[in-house]
Amino acid sequence: MLRLTLTTEEYLQLGDNVKIAFLGGTGKHLRIMVDAPKEVNVARGKYIEKMTTNPEERAKLPRYYAEPETPEKYRRKKNIIIHDTRIGAKAH
Repeated sequence: MLRLTLTTEEYLQLGDNVKIAFLGGTGKHLRIMVDAPKEVNVARGKYIEKMTTNPEERAKLPRYYAEPETPEKYRRKKNIIIHDTRIGAKAH
């Protein structure tokens, strides 16, 4: 699986005829646009899961889970400047 970070209005090209554009988002919601020929089936995972009633077929469906947070030792340290109440004094 490939994990990418995109900015607003960037897109992914899949093959010669499918484009997925990232339109932005808020909180946990993302907006994308899929530009694909009519012959290409595009369906939400929730819909596929809902329509798959056979337990054996349902067990074969792919599952994707959010990655856990990066452990503290691998995170970038942020430069935090704390202003002292004394005139002109700074502490880092």
